[in-house]
Amino acid sequence: MSARLRPCQLLVALALALTAAAAFAQADMRAEIERMYRAGETAQAMQRLDAALASKPDDADLRFLKGVMLAEQQRPAEAIVVYERLTQDFPGLAEPFNNLAVLYAAEGRFDKARDALEAALRNDPRYATAYENLGDVYLRLAVQAYEHSGANTPSRQRKLRLTRDLLLRSSGDASGS
Repeated sequence: MSARLRPCQLLVALALALTAAAAFAQADMRAEIERMYRAGETAQAMQRLDAALASKPDDADLRFLKGVMLAEQQRPAEAIVVYERLTQDFPGLAEPFNNLAVLYAAEGRFDKARDALEAALRNDPRYATAYENLGDVYLRLAVQAYEHSGANTPSRQRKLRLTRDLLLRSSGDASGS
């Protein structure tokens, strides 16, 4: 005896199938945009991304990709705007906070970078890259504190030298930050 679906079950099955098809199409579109971008077709990839975002302005994944592409194109001010809006619209995501922190740190805004990284870690306490980036920010904050301490003592000079040495060593790492 074969089982038959009732009309409401058919509607649910159809809705699930359409949702799955849309998700696959979205993944294909993102993959195509990334392929174009990595192939050096940056202008075309950005146009395609902007068109996709026009039809899906609340797509966090596409918005994040735009921030990555802008940052990689040395357009940090625009990338910061994208990431700041992402953190406002999707405060539970860790990655936009981390990437925003990296851009803040590059501008020397270490307090804002620390705050963004702490938000990333509240969202994902196992986010190793955010912990590493937070350590780098703390080192930079330590250098600032030692430089502004005003005391030119041997202890301060030693701490400043050691902290700067750590920063130099960590900047030689390929940390993926």
